[in-house]
This record gives sequence, C-alpha cells and structure tokens, in this order.
Amino acid sequence: MSTSSSAINARMLRMRLPRVCVTIIGKTAAEMIEKAEQVARDDNSFIEFRLDYLSEPASLLPKLKGFFEYNPHMILIATCRRKKTGGLFRGSIASEVDILTRAASAGCQLVDVELDTASKLKDRDWDKLRKHGAAILLSHHDFRATKNLEKVYAKMSQYPADFFKIVTTAKELYDNVEMMKFLATKSDERPMIGVCMGEQGLISRLLSLRAGSIFTFGAANPGEETAPGQIAARRLHETYRIDQIDISTRVYGVAGDPVGHSLSPAMMNTAFRRENLNAVYLGLHAKTMKDLMHCVREIPIHGLSITMPYKESVMRHLDKSDPLSTKIGACNTVIRSQEGKLYGFNTDVAGVLRPLEQRMPIQNAKVLVMGAGGAARAAVFGLKERGAEVYVLNRTAAKGQQLARQAHAKFLQRGNLSKLYAKGWVWDCIINATPVGMDNAEDKTAGSEKPLLTDKELVTRYVFEMVYSPAETKLTKMARARGIHVIPGIEMFVHQGARQFEIWTGKPAPIEEMHKVVLHALEQRTAQAAADKNNKKKR
Repeated sequence: MSTSSSAINARMLRMRLPRVCVTIIGKTAAEMIEKAEQVARDDNSFIEFRLDYLSEPASLLPKLKGFFEYNPHMILIATCRRKKTGGLFRGSIASEVDILTRAASAGCQLVDVELDTASKLKDRDWDKLRKHGAAILLSHHDFRATKNLEKVYAKMSQYPADFFKIVTTAKELYDNVEMMKFLATKSDERPMIGVCMGEQGLISRLLSLRAGSIFTFGAANPGEETAPGQIAARRLHETYRIDQIDISTRVYGVAGDPVGHSLSPAMMNTAFRRENLNAVYLGLHAKTMKDLMHCVREIPIHGLSITMPYKESVMRHLDKSDPLSTKIGACNTVIRSQEGKLYGFNTDVAGVLRPLEQRMPIQNAKVLVMGAGGAARAAVFGLKERGAEVYVLNRTAAKGQQLARQAHAKFLQRGNLSKLYAKGWVWDCIINATPVGMDNAEDKTAGSEKPLLTDKELVTRYVFEMVYSPAETKLTKMARARGIHVIPGIEMFVHQGARQFEIWTGKPAPIEEMHKVVLHALEQRTAQAAADKNNKKKR
C-alpha cells in the first residue's frame, strides 16, 4: 500500500479513536483473547494487544483474526516491544517486523514501532509494515525522566509514521506540565499521544487529552498495568469520567507525600458525579511544596485537599486564610480564585466536631488528643473553642507542649496517666490524631507501630480514630475488646471532605453517597489484603 493511501487511512482512523485504549496482557493466547472479549463486552472498542508478553507472540495471530472478524467495530493496536526498549520480546528486529505485519493482516489497524527499532529499519521494512493498510504508531519511552521532548520529536519526524507516541517518566508534578505544554505546541503538526509514567504522572494520564493527546492507555484489570502509574480502564471511566474531561473541567486534588493510599479521589469524584459537576479530582504526590505550588498555578488547579506533611507548611504560600486556619496554624483546604489567589481553610475541625456532636455534648467534655501535627492541632483548637477540657499527649514532648500552650490546653506526660486514673479519672473521648495504624502502600512498615496507649490505659467512653484506612486499626480493636464505643476514622474523613466540597462548589455535599463509596472501597481493600495474605501463605 502506498504512503499516501496509508495516510488517508490514518486520518480516517483518527476520527474513530476513543479516548482510552485498553491494554491486554496474558501468558497465553487464549487468555489474552478471553480478556479482550471481556473488554469488548464492557463497551470498550479500542484495544492494544501486547504480543511481547507471550513466549510465542505468533501463537496469538490466528485467534486475533477470529476475534476481529467477530468484532469488526473494534480498533486494535499490535505491540511487540523488544526487551531493549522496555518490552519483553527477545527476538530480532526482523522477527518483530514480521509479527507486526502478520498482526496487521489479522485485523490490527495500528502497529506500534519503537523509535529505536525505527532507526534500524530499511525502506522495505516500512513497506512491509504498511502492506495491509495498518497505520504506524511510532513510540518512544523514557523510563528515567521527562526531558529532551523537542529533540525526541525531531528525531521521530525523520520517519514515515502516522502517529507519534511519547511516554516519559514524571519525577515531579511539574513534569506533567512540561508534557502538556509540549503536546499543545505539537498536536497541530502531528497526531500525538503523550503521557508521563509513575505516580507523579497521573495528571498527564487524564489531562493530556485536553492538551492535545489523542488518547491515553488503561489497564484491562487492576494488577495488569504495563507501565508504572497506569490506571485500570474501568477506573478511568467510572471514577475519573475521562470521556467528559474537556478544557472547561475544573481540576481538584489531594496533595501530600504519599497519597497513593488516599480514598479522597473516589469520594470526591463520586460527589462531583452525583451533583453533575464538570470537575475531576486527582491524587497529587508532591515530593516538595515548591513543586506543588508550581503545578497549582500552571495547570491551573481550582482546589486542593492538603494532607501530610504539608498542612502547616502550606500556610506561608496562601494569599489569605480563614481565622480558624490562622489560629490553628494548619490548613487542609485550599481554593484558587479566578484571579489566581490561594485561600486556605481548615475543615479537619468540622471532621472532628460533627461526629462528636452527634454523640455527646462537647462543653466541659474531658478529651485526650494524641498527636501534635496538623490534624491534632485542628482537634485541639476546635474542641477548645467549644469549651472542652483538652489534654495533649505526644511522643515528642516539646511539640506537644507547644501545641497545648498555643491552644490554652494542657500537656499530659505519659507517666501522669496512672495518677489520674488512680483518682477515678475517665475520659469522655480519646482521639488518635497520629498516623499510627495507617495503611500505606508506599511504606511496608506502616501499621506496625504500636498505639501511644496500651489497652489498660483506654479509660474512656469513646475512642475516636482519625485513621480511616484500614477501617480497623490496633487501637480500635483494643477499644472494642474493652467495650468502648468507637468513632471510626471514616466519619472524620467524610465530614471534612463534605465541608471541602461545600467550600469549593457552594453546594450541599452528598454525604450519604460519599460515605457509601468510601465504605465500599475500604471493604474492597480489606478483602484484597486478606486475599493477598492467603496467596502468600500458599506460596
């Protein structure tokens, strides 16, 4: 087929491309076809077959032809990436070209050729790849950084490809901005696909579509990602509503280090969908405050949930904060005005007070707050404003004493607890405002640290656990074993998120739906953890 005919086919194909290409992997050809059929049943019409995941890639080709004949509406990409360029195929370049050519004959409308491979192809190889009318997707992957985008583009322009795909690795959030700026300048010249890999690259996997990327990639199932940071296709559609993202979509996110464990994206995107708002909420793993602020102003981001360790340090980057945040010295909510100014609020206070008010009078209540970080500050100041008798307990005495002094609360030495109990002291509530017990995928030791108090020291009516993942921590298990009423962390999490939603949108938050989705996600996480544990035992 001539180059001009191929270009016409590519232009027609481009008009049909959905926003998400679902990548299929498997150990056998039968497994890959079975997954492809499920993806098709889920109403996805765009699939990439990673033939390099098969020990014998050619074994898929007969089945691939049958799949396409049964699903003629599908758009298929064939990829057989060599190990040298980040794939699994150990064969020669000639073998790769042969497999891709046969895949095109079987029905694949696009074949993926890595830039390194392209640099070694002869004219006859290009002719062979185009023989059956397939468009050529020329790709480049940088597994180390996001750099030299213009140079890569110039090199790619030397070859007769129909689509350019440039995939880099985001080392910081601002790398996404670099990628999207690049796409905005080049997408008018060439049909482009551009994303950043890694957890920091989440922004580009969603927002690059409005910067000029024709589509993005999603995994067929969780756990089957073919690149770091890739998202399951179902989650792209259901959680992030990727088909509705456009230039008018407002961007919000949770910023911290780390954020991979956060359920805020699931909760907030549910709220946006429930209220039919054109908005999307992302996880922003910011290694530095400087990187975060640079990204906020460039994208731009309309609102932020601030989590550890930035609740206090974000204050100096705000143009203004509400009196409560100023008094506490910590902010967990930021809104960006139309003029670009950043305003800070603290909704952690609402997250603490609302669940307590539903159970007990706060005036004159005796409350012990464990911790002295941003969440603890919100609890101590909020409770003091409502007239509670507040004590602070912290492993680092100096920081705990400083918080108690600033809030006009009392600092409690651990050794003095027994003296209080000897006098018949009973707390109305003990609040854990430390990260002890937190389930954190980035930290393999998370959850192993012991609570500040032993079970015998839980002399209280209520235990309020601010940690929401996992749903049951060592502290809550200790409390339940002693017959103590537990206020689970999910309640604070949902209430503080609901208040954030109200600040950002001016609308009442759909609290019931937010609570349901978080509870469901926690149940799934618990079930998955149990399954992983069982599988580990079997091995």
